[in-house]
Amino acid sequence: MNKQKVVINILLLIVTVLHADVPFQRGFNFSIWFEQNSAQQIQFTYFTREDFVNVRNLGCDHVRLPVHFFNMCGPEPDYTIDPLLFKFLDHVVDWVEDLDMYLIIDNHSFDVNVNTSAGILNQLVKVWQQVADRYKERSHLLFYEILNEPHGIADSTWNRMQRTVIDSIRAIDENHTIIIGPAGWNSYDHLKYMPEYNDPNLIYTFHFYEPFLFTHQGATWVTPPMDIKGVPFPFDELKMPDLPDKLKGTWIEWAYNDYPEQGTEDWVKSQIDIAVDFSNQRNVPVWCGEFGAYIPNSTTEDRARWLELVRKYFEENNIAWTMWGYKEGFGIFEPGSSYQFDYDVNVPIIEALGIIVPEQREYILLPDTTGFVMYDDYIEKNIYSASWISSGTLNYYCEQDPAQGDFCIKWIGADQYNFIGFTFAPVKDFSYLVDNGYVLDLQIKSNYKPLKFDVRFLDTKTDDPADHPWRMRFTIDSTVCSWDGRWHNLRIPLSSFREHGSWDTDMWYEPEGLFDWTRIRSFEIVAEHNKLEGAELMVDDIKISAPSTGIRNKKTSPESFVLYGNYPNPFNSQTKIMFKTAVKSDVLLKIFNLQGQEIVRTLKKNINPGLNSINWDGTDFSGNQAASGVYVYKIVSRGRIYSGRMVLLR
Repeated sequence: MNKQKVVINILLLIVTVLHADVPFQRGFNFSIWFEQNSAQQIQFTYFTREDFVNVRNLGCDHVRLPVHFFNMCGPEPDYTIDPLLFKFLDHVVDWVEDLDMYLIIDNHSFDVNVNTSAGILNQLVKVWQQVADRYKERSHLLFYEILNEPHGIADSTWNRMQRTVIDSIRAIDENHTIIIGPAGWNSYDHLKYMPEYNDPNLIYTFHFYEPFLFTHQGATWVTPPMDIKGVPFPFDELKMPDLPDKLKGTWIEWAYNDYPEQGTEDWVKSQIDIAVDFSNQRNVPVWCGEFGAYIPNSTTEDRARWLELVRKYFEENNIAWTMWGYKEGFGIFEPGSSYQFDYDVNVPIIEALGIIVPEQREYILLPDTTGFVMYDDYIEKNIYSASWISSGTLNYYCEQDPAQGDFCIKWIGADQYNFIGFTFAPVKDFSYLVDNGYVLDLQIKSNYKPLKFDVRFLDTKTDDPADHPWRMRFTIDSTVCSWDGRWHNLRIPLSSFREHGSWDTDMWYEPEGLFDWTRIRSFEIVAEHNKLEGAELMVDDIKISAPSTGIRNKKTSPESFVLYGNYPNPFNSQTKIMFKTAVKSDVLLKIFNLQGQEIVRTLKKNINPGLNSINWDGTDFSGNQAASGVYVYKIVSRGRIYSGRMVLLR
């Protein structure tokens, strides 16, 4: 056993002794993953078995899994859970049992803007009967949490409903522990209103986000949005931001005025004491299922101070905890990062949580030198679903005649500009792939004759205010593919994509030759040209593949000249301007500064067909070193002009 495993096991053993009433102690919420509008929109690879291993290696022993069961159900009266959800959930259960970790299956059928209704009782019962029947024979590592944050409902009403759900589970599964919580958003202050349920195998949960002004500054999902930034913890009058005028007269102003009292260690501990006293008086196990502080408008230092205070006080009082969340806005990764465990962990946050700090390395973006898969039954790891669907339906797991494997993507009735999106995390450098003739390779079919849409890549918007997320697109229509209801394999050279421009902060920008193949953020399939009402589009096996002669379709022909751009860009001493020509020809290179002055002219005669390049060493006509700045290059071939921009950095 290696040293790290020994440390993990000792840490878990110590905390287990402290929390004798709750078998799990420290963990994370894997939010967003199963909180989708349907099982078909779950990106199963958003978390993987490796993420559970990473949580274990941090010295934690459990994961809380929020599941929006109500979105995964059929209609009344049976409310049948989609088998696809159970297929995904079964995999997760297998992982935790294999890793000897605990899993809290949390019914997160929850909308912050919709009050909990007594009318959901039948659906609650039906859901938990199905879950209990599915997992009644599985290990003790599974826990059932009845409902996340019931709110806008009387405590007495919710307590009766919860009793009914407990009984319905026990009629099927007498062994697994059930987690119950109070109304009032699972508030610790509502624990006292809960009855003494006659079931010895229960854990009582509460959530802790106090003081709310600090933990939720910047939150847009509350009313009104908490548009305030820089609230410190603990309270420091000299660091307090002014209250925006638009928040005056709202409940946020009351919280702001109370913050000198509430933004203190003593006040925070006094609120946790309410849950501690409940546990002691009732002699029941208590667990904090959520606590955390929102990242965007607070500093890492303040978040770390708050998290350390709360975490330590929980542990001093034998309260198990699960932080909200792991990724995203409340998580443990650096703001704006790609959530890479070996590169992006926010170390002060891990230290504040008192868990094991993983070794971190510096991430260096290198060009991709081989092809890769984007979708093959599942969206691949480190690629995130980023689709925008305002009408129609999108199903990532259609079982209707996939081109290969078990599933394909099915898209029906898209509004104009809707898209199926895949975001790369981290961003990718396609320069080598473009230079070496790699292709976008996908299977596609439809019987909608007027079908016309784009496939496109978007680069990364930099910190330069003049930069935008530029697009490279290729249009697919009946001239490229026959819409005959059969699968067709398209292999589109990356060099065939053309710059389209950029939509950025509600403005359209025409192409400027600034697309950057070295920092590709995403790939999209987009209804660019019109609304696809009535259209059914099937897509499968999306990948970047090794070189090809072009699109596998007799209706297309290779272009006579393709300009790839220069690499590297920016550059310090030398750059290579890459292009491909289909016929033997002369090629003239001209380079201009931003004042329009021509500083370089190079003629290459009788260049052979294929991939070629012209080098520039950063010197002008006279052999003098050109100054740092932006330069425009133009290549003339067979009477046509192709241009781009490059940046020289001295």
